[in-house]
Amino acid sequence: MASYRDLLKLLDKKRLPGHIAIIMDGNGRWAKKHNRRRIEGHREGAKAIRKVVRFCGELGIKIVTLFAFSTENWDRPKREIQALMNLLLKFLRREADNLKKNNIRLLVSGQIERLPGRVQSELSKSMNATKGNNGLILNLALSYGGRQEIVQACRQIAMEVSEKQKKIEEIDEEFFKGYLYTAGLPDPDLLIRTSGEFRVSNFLLWQIAYSEIYVTPVLWPDFGRRELLLGLIDYQKRERRFGRLRNG
Repeated sequence: MASYRDLLKLLDKKRLPGHIAIIMDGNGRWAKKHNRRRIEGHREGAKAIRKVVRFCGELGIKIVTLFAFSTENWDRPKREIQALMNLLLKFLRREADNLKKNNIRLLVSGQIERLPGRVQSELSKSMNATKGNNGLILNLALSYGGRQEIVQACRQIAMEVSEKQKKIEEIDEEFFKGYLYTAGLPDPDLLIRTSGEFRVSNFLLWQIAYSEIYVTPVLWPDFGRRELLLGLIDYQKRERRFGRLRNG
């Protein structure tokens, strides 16, 4: 098995994806595997976030979008949701100084209004504190659902057209992108999913139309530098054609 150092030598740092999106799956299964409570799996998952984001910054990757909490996750037991919100709050407070220190800008995508008020407040505080940073962008997908995102964009556009603020003729793909939660961000070049599940789970449905997809059986709490390198090296073996014919 190739070591971290061996893999790092294989990586072409001139052909890295600009934007990586990650479905962080497997916290619960990790906890079960280690005979621990589910919340302990989520705590270990938070540690993995720190390691992966820091490494992405070191490599020079520009944007990392993490699927942290889906709209479907609101259907989980109230006790687990409360624990997840508390964990998010602690994560934001603990990482505030590190975000500034490492020149990381924090953004959020999703139905933020559904989050508890104290979480919204801490997110706003962190985003304001890091808005001047020009290094890696860490985009947290919170209370996020791809279908819901598209529906809300359609509603907003329909309202503006009905109020004669916009014209139907203006609507094209670029116009539509401006109404998504990720407005202003380029589409992901690479989508990584941990835990071996081959589905996108309502994540960035519009944005990943031409993203390369890498699935690893590794559970998220065990995902680190070596696993990320394996995904990046696999990405660099691909020829991205965006529907066009192969060269030559």
